[in-house]
Amino acid sequence: MSVREVPPNMLIKRLGEELRNLKELQPPEWSRYVKTGAHRERPPEQPTWWHVRAASVLRRIYLDGPIGVSRLRTHYGGRRKRGSAPGHSRKAGGKILRAILQQLEQAELVTKTERGGRRITAKGASLLDRLADRIKAELAKVPKAA
Repeated sequence: MSVREVPPNMLIKRLGEELRNLKELQPPEWSRYVKTGAHRERPPEQPTWWHVRAASVLRRIYLDGPIGVSRLRTHYGGRRKRGSAPGHSRKAGGKILRAILQQLEQAELVTKTERGGRRITAKGASLLDRLADRIKAELAKVPKAA
């Protein structure tokens, strides 16, 4: 089963719940007060946003890896509002992504490559594949509306 065959929002939600059980992946104290990038006005309101972002990063590494912090910053960036002037794109904050990648390394879900960036390990790939299998089976059981 491929991670590409299931809806990303369902996979990320389930993976975030799985990652919440890992002791290596706990949000730091400063994560309650930090914005996710210069394009945001306020910090995230969702209490489990750290685990959801970690799940999203892990999925992104699975699909695009090896991938570094710079490309992840671009992926999670957005448009900065500038009043009546046209908006400009801004990258996401790097500290959050670096901390998540370090925690995923401690949990042995990703590993550094020799040329830079991170790639997924066999443990991380099996976790994602297993969740994708479960989601695919659940979606097959649900009858489709005519």
